[in-house]
Amino acid sequence: MPTEIENINPQVYKKCGERVILASEEDDEVADPFDRREIFDLIRVINDPEHPLTLEELHVVQENLIEVDDNGNVIHVYFTPTIPHCSMATLIGLSIRVKLLRSLPPRFKICVEITPGTHASEQAVNKQLADKERVAAALENSHLIEVINQCIAAK
Repeated sequence: MPTEIENINPQVYKKCGERVILASEEDDEVADPFDRREIFDLIRVINDPEHPLTLEELHVVQENLIEVDDNGNVIHVYFTPTIPHCSMATLIGLSIRVKLLRSLPPRFKICVEITPGTHASEQAVNKQLADKERVAAALENSHLIEVINQCIAAK
């Protein structure tokens, strides 16, 4: 990992408001399918590895870049690094993936990719994030999992 910050002065965006919880969503007797806002709420609070900001504040994750197929058990998240040559892209993708794996039922297939056209090594990073063996090996690295846990820890 680099010792200096690549994007020293990132643009910071306003956080969106809190989700309004409906009475039907609190009723355990009513089926409540997962939607993109629910997934966004899980990942928007992930901390950026370089800045004391969340992925939402940096527009790395956005609600409109999330696709949810509750019936098909598929969640697809696109994320946008703040700069085209961000060396933290794989770490950010792993943090998103781990947060969702820990938060969602195991029935979901989770796909995390870089928003097309936003990163110089988009294909290589996407290939790493899609490879189950590579992800599993990365998560066995004690230093890496410690950094990921710091990113996904609630403030």
